[in-house]
Amino acid sequence: MSEKRPTIIITGASRGIGAATALMAADKGYGVCVNYRTGSSAAEQVVAQIIAAGGRAIAVGADVAKEKDVAGMFDQASDKLGPVGALVNNAGILETQSSFSEIGVERFRRILETNVIGAFICAREAVRRMSRSNGGIGGSIINVSSIAARTGAPHEYIDYAASKGALDSMTAGLARELAPEGIRVNLVRPGFIYTEMHSAGGEPGRVDRLVGSIPLRRGGTPDDVARAILWLISDKAAYAVGVSLDVTGGV
Repeated sequence: MSEKRPTIIITGASRGIGAATALMAADKGYGVCVNYRTGSSAAEQVVAQIIAAGGRAIAVGADVAKEKDVAGMFDQASDKLGPVGALVNNAGILETQSSFSEIGVERFRRILETNVIGAFICAREAVRRMSRSNGGIGGSIINVSSIAARTGAPHEYIDYAASKGALDSMTAGLARELAPEGIRVNLVRPGFIYTEMHSAGGEPGRVDRLVGSIPLRRGGTPDDVARAILWLISDKAAYAVGVSLDVTGGV
């Protein structure tokens, strides 16, 4: 383990990109709050792995779309691990592949509640604690978007793509507003990554199907994205504000 660093909250960290980021962050010395909504067993496994390696971590169940849940998560993280200095807005959902005309309003609302409103609530709570005007010492917020924000995901997930486009816009505004408060806001935009999310969309082998369209000729791994996230949080990216970093293999 590296030197002790501030606490980092990673939403949706029980699996995939979130879990990879949690493990990597702990190895770099961060106290890690592993957030989950329903995957308590998987989240506890991530925490156990971190603690076994000598790191600091807790698992906190919270629905990011609920203000009370989010405030409680930040309280637990700061009380048990120390002041929060970084937030990774990683929690996101999608639903089964669908043409646009078949997407229902309730489905669209569910996507927006987690992917946009959830990110908004978490970022706002972080700002209230980390901003200089509120007595904080600054910090970093990373929003995890998607290549879908650029492609629009036609015939598959236009609702998901729209939610990630909103996250891109929110990042741009937050970056400029919060820089004077000592908070750097940046965004990572993953491409076709091998995670369980594709199963939720109804096509577990989706990345393999699309490999031929990726210039690097391989799908990405959660670790590929985690490295980008943690670089943007680190002091090595101390002058990076409002950056949108594509981790897409060249797509």
